[in-house]
Amino acid sequence: MGKSRPQFVVRRAMASDLPTLHKLSKMVHFINLPPDQEIIADKIRNSRKSFLRAARDAKTVHKPKRESNTGGISEKTALADIFMFVIEECNTEGCLGTSQVISQMGGPGHPNVCFKLETREKYAEDLKFGAKHTIAKVYLDESGPTELGGLIMQPSFRGHKLKLGRFVALVRFHFIGLHRKMFRPTILAEMMAPITAKGESLVWDTLGRRFIPLSYDEADRFCQYSRAFMTDLLPEGDIHLSLIPPQARAQIGEVGPDTLPARRMLERLGFSYDGFVDPFDGGPYLTANTDEIELVRNTFRAPFGPSIRHDQTNQVGIVSVLNSDGDFRAVQCAFQVDRAGHLRVTSETMMALHAEPGIEAGCTPMRVPIEPGKTAPAASKRAPKKTATKKTSTTKAATKSAKTEA
Repeated sequence: MGKSRPQFVVRRAMASDLPTLHKLSKMVHFINLPPDQEIIADKIRNSRKSFLRAARDAKTVHKPKRESNTGGISEKTALADIFMFVIEECNTEGCLGTSQVISQMGGPGHPNVCFKLETREKYAEDLKFGAKHTIAKVYLDESGPTELGGLIMQPSFRGHKLKLGRFVALVRFHFIGLHRKMFRPTILAEMMAPITAKGESLVWDTLGRRFIPLSYDEADRFCQYSRAFMTDLLPEGDIHLSLIPPQARAQIGEVGPDTLPARRMLERLGFSYDGFVDPFDGGPYLTANTDEIELVRNTFRAPFGPSIRHDQTNQVGIVSVLNSDGDFRAVQCAFQVDRAGHLRVTSETMMALHAEPGIEAGCTPMRVPIEPGKTAPAASKRAPKKTATKKTSTTKAATKSAKTEA
């Protein structure tokens, strides 16, 4: 029985999570999770509304109004759908970690600011000598990609044998696959650059601060309210990175040791670095085409069938439920898809999801075992065929399969 019972569940963030989320925000320097209780509380409220939209208006694309081109991060996230996830041990309601996905960051007239790196070659004929130089240019991105962010686990749960950080990270792709119409064709992940224990950035101190008279922390916090100062004060032309110290130059496009596992995970999913970096700390921007991410493509919907024993399951993955009130719950578990297209899980999994047979669920097959040391059965690459089923009242707002939405 213990083998079949999910130990951890991912759910939407709630107001009661605010104290823990505030503590977690002080451990990192994420622009999407600033150490500001008021901003985090606003994000939780906006997230609640977004989950409700996903549940009730899933067939309608939410198009946020954009009226300003100088707003900060808080304004941008308030104008988009933001989904804040937290992971807890089942039946404890204690927040152990968190992650976010923002449906659209910026857009036409509301650009995101970054540096685009380019290589220039110089050659002196009389000296018979040449050199390559990397230059940075301010780049205004108005494409409005979906953005990942705010991924952090409590220190005592990092490196957990069940890979909880990976779970709360991957659940975002599971959710995107289920609600594909709410998200953009491209997904962006702004990776954290090397930062000192005191929260300082060598890149900022030797580059950005030459033009903007603020500390790294002050500039980061001010970005929550306005980003106009960046385009007003940063140079319009080429910035030759050969003029900054080699140590700082070597950090541009790189990530800190704590962020390296997240970067490797995203690169395995198909994300790539194309020479765009954060203008503050030089952290790399990784991007991927949403529909080319395997986890998004393979996510499907199916009604729950009667529960089964753990030894009757033949796949593992992420299974979730989003009820009509916008309450989202997801677990890593073993499952089976029967010939009728019903999703079959154990009764313990049903209890963890607060679900019952007949309710529509979301599922993302995975290729990793739930229990370390065990060999997981091969995950199916195909979603089950749709079957005509009578939906219960809790599934009226469910959307079509992500396969048909893409």
